[in-house]
Amino acid sequence: MLIREIEKFLRSTGMPASKFGRMAARDPRLVHDLRNGREPRRRMVIRAEHFMNKYKLEMPHAR
Repeated sequence: MLIREIEKFLRSTGMPASKFGRMAARDPRLVHDLRNGREPRRRMVIRAEHFMNKYKLEMPHAR
């Protein structure tokens, strides 16, 4: 599930949920909505996963 991957990412990087939403999808409520049951479309899953992978590669010093 996407929300589980995002939650792990947020814990490991210390990034606030709203910042993740803004950076990954231009939607500061994304994580909040996913936590409340929003079902992401395939395109959103791909965008979020791409963002997390790219961030990890570019920011190796992140927690």
